[in-house]
Amino acid sequence: MATKQQVKGYLAYWFQLGKKVITGNGKASLLPQDARGLAIAPLTVLDGDRYSEEFEQCWQKILSSELGDCHLEGTHETIAELLTPAWEMVPCSRCSMPVAARNVGMPALLCPCNNLPNWPNTELPAPREPINTQDQLKTIRDRLVDNIV
Repeated sequence: MATKQQVKGYLAYWFQLGKKVITGNGKASLLPQDARGLAIAPLTVLDGDRYSEEFEQCWQKILSSELGDCHLEGTHETIAELLTPAWEMVPCSRCSMPVAARNVGMPALLCPCNNLPNWPNTELPAPREPINTQDQLKTIRDRLVDNIV
């Protein structure tokens, strides 16, 4: 079962590549925006060791019922469906990005990467979740200490 945090991370990864959430039966789309109403740069989905305020506002809109059914661009499964026990997040076999997969039955038809030109691109930094820098530095320090001893 995909948790709320996993679905949130799934959207954050794809927002970083410019994918949108489609709402209102395809009549509108949603992408985190800055204070001026402009779509934010893909990397501003993250703000250091947390998600940006703009992304958090977008996530709250997606969870609210005001938008109705919505889904990630290039997929057919609604966000509400992904939050049910029937779905889980797994890495795409082509690009390693998170994709939705049914626990039982046929997998989703498409990975959102299917219509991204030049993806996967290993020459660019891959999308990621927020990272706590101090925790990462401690992990590196611990590995170095273990290798010295």
